[in-house]
Amino acid sequence: MESFSLKTVGLVIASFSILFALQKAISLKKLLAGVGYHPGTRTLLSQRSTIANLLPRLPVINPGWNHKFNNKFTEFEHYGWDIIANLSILPEGITVDVANAVAIKEITTWRARFPKPVEDYEVLMLFGSNIVVTEGELWKKYRKIVSPAFNDRNNKLVWEETVKIMVDLFDSVWLNQDVIPVNHIVDLTLPIALFVIGVAGFGRRISWQDDLSLPPGHKMSFKEALSEVSEGVFIKLVCPERLVGFWDKTRKVKLAFDELDQYMHEMISARQNAEKKEERYDLFSSLMDANDSPGFGQAPLTEQEVIGNIFIFLIAGHETTAHTLAYTLGLLALYQEEQEILYQHIKSVIPDDRLPTYEEMPLLTQTTAVIYETLRLFPSVNGVPKKCAEDTTLVAQSAEGETKAISIPRGTSISINVIGLHYNPRYWKDPYEFRPSRFRGDWPRDAFLPFSGGARACIGRKFSETEGTVILTMLISRYKVSVKEEPQFSGETFEEKKARIFASKPGITIAPIRMPLVFTRRT
Repeated sequence: MESFSLKTVGLVIASFSILFALQKAISLKKLLAGVGYHPGTRTLLSQRSTIANLLPRLPVINPGWNHKFNNKFTEFEHYGWDIIANLSILPEGITVDVANAVAIKEITTWRARFPKPVEDYEVLMLFGSNIVVTEGELWKKYRKIVSPAFNDRNNKLVWEETVKIMVDLFDSVWLNQDVIPVNHIVDLTLPIALFVIGVAGFGRRISWQDDLSLPPGHKMSFKEALSEVSEGVFIKLVCPERLVGFWDKTRKVKLAFDELDQYMHEMISARQNAEKKEERYDLFSSLMDANDSPGFGQAPLTEQEVIGNIFIFLIAGHETTAHTLAYTLGLLALYQEEQEILYQHIKSVIPDDRLPTYEEMPLLTQTTAVIYETLRLFPSVNGVPKKCAEDTTLVAQSAEGETKAISIPRGTSISINVIGLHYNPRYWKDPYEFRPSRFRGDWPRDAFLPFSGGARACIGRKFSETEGTVILTMLISRYKVSVKEEPQFSGETFEEKKARIFASKPGITIAPIRMPLVFTRRT
């Protein structure tokens, strides 16, 4: 009897398993039919899931962590098209990966057809609602109030304050040293970017010297809170609130978030209660000014919305710039001939060793070219998610020039594959080569998307470009940068050295794992 019962239970379980498998197969086949059985990856885990980006690549199971950066354009080459349809079982769905410039322009232009999946960005509401995590009318409101903060007066402030920060680095930190080894270049670029966002974003000038003074009611200085928040965002995102108290690092990150929130509330209160408002051009002050007069029929931002938007400027303006500069300096250290071209160009614009001026920024075309080529090779964000709001089609192209219209059903997830676009040989000759000169003449602007595109393109692009131009110009005009020689790597080839220093990890933005460089004073 017992044997019969166990056999019956086994048959029931087997029957349900077979039924489930059949239903799943029918459902997956329907999904593939919706996109005309267009080729792409077929995996258990979706490339959009968090767990997939934390685990290594396992064929058929998982696309692998950092998969877009690691794959570049190879998956598109493998399947023969610059748009591919990736099927996953957990969660069940299709993600259409796009590395075609024409299709991407269509996606970024027609926002109603291809809206932003704001649910994917809710984790960035750490301080409140903001321009990145919203769509529709609320996004339009934020854009209208936030945009005036990014003006030419702010860009000039960015330039002038960045010059001061770099002079302070040369005169107060590096002093008279002729050779300065940096064990990981991010240890240099992160504080520089932090100081810039501190003064040009928040109106708070901070320096290389430690700020030990604590205002009443605070447990961290503004500088320490800003630094800990900037570096601890990823911890804040992945660590559940109930586990925060278990580790010193997570407790410190939580304290930093609380402290920065308190500082920002105090800054708002001080500005609102001031008898006379100072004329200042940092983003925080400009946003407060715009919020005082939001426009006819438009309600001003709440205090928490102001803080939420300023916080997003911090994340966008700090880590992305710091990591881009790190990759830029690594490339120049590896490709000495390109560094020499940049140095000679800088000297042709500023021949007398004086400090560069904001008015000279348009003349520093080689600096811009080097930064753009770095952003092409190492875009801060490898993919931009969208979703399809209605049944539509996108046109893909093969390496042979053949075109194909792909059906995209309503509700389908879309990923603008920025890294795939940047390595697409249809737009970029020898895409794996570091070649800044490609940005000195005509170049395919629709195939360059480090700041996204369309109406939702990065609002702080000029801020970042201004900051990066100053830092790179001043560093290369005074110092020659090279890869630090270390005994354990003495026998490596050029390609092995390149792979080592550009080994990267995902996070809020892509970042080098360890890039040891040396700065040698020019004579």
